[in-house]
Amino acid sequence: MSHTAHIPSHRKPRRRASKVAFRAGVAGGVLSTIAVAGAAAPANAEPVTETIEMPTLTSGLAGSFERSADATQQIALDIESRAQEDAAATKAAETAKKAQAEAERTAKEKKKKAEEEARAKAASAERASRSAERTTLATASKSTGSGDRAASSGTSQATGSAAALVSFVKAQVGDAYVMGGTGPNAWDCSGLVQAAYRQIGIDLPRVSGDQSTAGTQVSLSNLQPGDILYWGGAGSAYHVGVYVGDGQFVGAQNPSSGVVLRSLDWDQPSGAVRVL
Repeated sequence: MSHTAHIPSHRKPRRRASKVAFRAGVAGGVLSTIAVAGAAAPANAEPVTETIEMPTLTSGLAGSFERSADATQQIALDIESRAQEDAAATKAAETAKKAQAEAERTAKEKKKKAEEEARAKAASAERASRSAERTTLATASKSTGSGDRAASSGTSQATGSAAALVSFVKAQVGDAYVMGGTGPNAWDCSGLVQAAYRQIGIDLPRVSGDQSTAGTQVSLSNLQPGDILYWGGAGSAYHVGVYVGDGQFVGAQNPSSGVVLRSLDWDQPSGAVRVL
């Protein structure tokens, strides 16, 4: 026997190393088995096994895909809704534009019709006025004995060039007034006076202001047939006519009256100028 046989061994008992086996299935949700051998079990002991189910990765991915699909579908629905709203707004705008255009067209037609009716009424009134004035002139001519002597207009007898001038302007009574008109059937005030004097070989300026200083200034109490009457200042007159005797004048007044024979009292002139 060894002399050391009675001495207890200080070495610790040899223990069997633990055996650990991990088996994991990460794809497709496979069941993983982990086998663990107890460290303190005897050498001939059966290994202890425990089976646990690992969570599958695909379940989370599937949920994510489902949420993504729902979000995509919602976006598509939102886009479709906005497209429908835009289409409705565009259609409403087009409808409103058409309605506005139709309203404007109707308003223009009504305005045009009203203007035409107003012009027709004015023309009718003008024709009636001309007819009445011509009747008055015809009556005056008969009362003096002849048309030529009627040019003298009663108490103020016109002779020679003055008689021809007066006869001319009276013959235009009833013609239309047109701004810038110089005859033969439409006149403005200075156009008529200029044409009347041209009949007797005298050229006058074209506008009223110049005609009001074309001769010698005379008093309204000393008028003679053929004198030019003016309204406004001498040199700045805005209207002219021809004195035809017996306190009357002929002038192209305005678009509603045309060429008229009127008494001086109807529209008192500012002054007169004598050219003859």
